[in-house]
Amino acid sequence: MVAVTEVRAAGGVVWRADDTGTIEVCLVHRPRHDDWSLPKGKLEPAEHPLAAAVREVAEETGVRAVPQVRLPSIRYTMPDGHPKLVDYWSMRAVRASSGPVPDEAADEVDEVCWLPLRQAQRQLTYRHDVGVLRGFAALPPVSVTLTLVRHGHAGSRDTWPGPDSARPLDTAGLRQAQALAALLALTGPDRVLSASPRRCVQTMAPLAQAVDLSVEVNSVFDEPAPGQDPDEKALAAAGRLTELAAAGTSAAVCSQGKVIAPALMLLSRRASADYLTAKGGGWLLSFAGDRLVGADQL
Repeated sequence: MVAVTEVRAAGGVVWRADDTGTIEVCLVHRPRHDDWSLPKGKLEPAEHPLAAAVREVAEETGVRAVPQVRLPSIRYTMPDGHPKLVDYWSMRAVRASSGPVPDEAADEVDEVCWLPLRQAQRQLTYRHDVGVLRGFAALPPVSVTLTLVRHGHAGSRDTWPGPDSARPLDTAGLRQAQALAALLALTGPDRVLSASPRRCVQTMAPLAQAVDLSVEVNSVFDEPAPGQDPDEKALAAAGRLTELAAAGTSAAVCSQGKVIAPALMLLSRRASADYLTAKGGGWLLSFAGDRLVGADQL
């Protein structure tokens, strides 16, 4: 029996506020299907779903949007029998096109519209899209997103001859840093912060260069030194993230494994949650004021 490959796609509920403060979302009309749907599209080979979501939104609508919170994913069977999985994020429009449909989407989309939530729900053709939109409507207003990552691979602590704080990224870690830069840049960070070890600063260097910012070293994100209380260290890191969120500062932060998990437990108030983070991995953190309302593992 031949295995059927699942088709992967990604998209977004793209929103903006009109002059009266009413939330509007972006829908697209596809002439080939004569339907109204949320903007989405297939992943390119090896493409991260979040990157695909932002790219497809831009290609289909001409809107540059910043991802905020992961929304419910949907699964369905395509007319040709292939299963399809679509991941969605809520996205804030930061530059909306008022012109025609982008040229690259002309074969698939012939109309883009912005509608208030209730009207958009009525306009959508498919029930699963309505479910995604309802998931968006149930969210508290997101004021800012932060990204929190763990440094990339840096060889072995046991075989490094110098002080551990000077241990650099290895070849795999440098590749991870480049991949992270492309992903984290999608959130449009205002600041780039790092724990003080060299491998952490190196992890954030490609991002800082890409967004034309400097890497700010902050030892509050360092793992506990011998004799330091791990709980106090996690509390301090969580407090700094909360301060950034409360100030409305979109920041990208690199920390260490012994800090990230306990800090996220404190922020989420979920002591049993699994926030284990692989080297070169991280989280998209969504805040409403100083309250964490979403943690999406990248």
